[in-house]
Amino acid sequence: MADLSSFPITQKWPPAEPDIIQLYSVATPNGVKVSIALEELGLPYEAHKVSFSENEQKSPEFTSLNPNGRIPAMIDPNGPDGQPIGLFESGAILIYLAEKTGRLIPATARERYETLCWVMFQMGGVGPMFGQFGHFHKFAADKVTNNSYPVERYRDESKRLLGVLEGRLKDRQYLMGNDYTIADITTFPWIWCADFYYGGREVLEYDRFPAVMAWFERCMAKPASQKGLTVPA
Repeated sequence: MADLSSFPITQKWPPAEPDIIQLYSVATPNGVKVSIALEELGLPYEAHKVSFSENEQKSPEFTSLNPNGRIPAMIDPNGPDGQPIGLFESGAILIYLAEKTGRLIPATARERYETLCWVMFQMGGVGPMFGQFGHFHKFAADKVTNNSYPVERYRDESKRLLGVLEGRLKDRQYLMGNDYTIADITTFPWIWCADFYYGGREVLEYDRFPAVMAWFERCMAKPASQKGLTVPA
């Protein structure tokens, strides 16, 4: 049995099965990326819910694994050298899982780096901009009643990024062509979130991006996506 006692986070969220991957997360667009990938890869894992209402992501136990205090974080008891490894940042975790299994990422160096470009496009663009749009459109709407600039700025940038995706997906099934990769997994949850959680479908004019919407539906239809979107419950 794996010994995870060197990870203080396990004191707050004790593992029932320490020999399998331990996921610390909640069902946000960043959080579900990892659960979707784990489901798609068929890797056994144990999910621990990190309560935002109780600010658990800022607890000493959680920040011992991710000093930035953001979900998701993960422990793999079977790391690259056979020893447990702790990981944080959703993009880094997806890359790790893809390389660990040799799946969801192309085998050739050229296509691998191209995939990583699209992963970083989401991490540096889609996620931050959609997140700021959601903040001002939904959560801080009362604070910007007399100032439309924040909503307009992030709305317009989010639409611009949707346009970039539209151009990429116009003649492709997935971001890397016919193959579903971590580039898709890291990106489509934000399209879901902006609609389902932020109520932004009409404001972001999703109907103007038919290739994005068709790709989004393909990603959402996967059984692993449907399961992963609900983890942790």
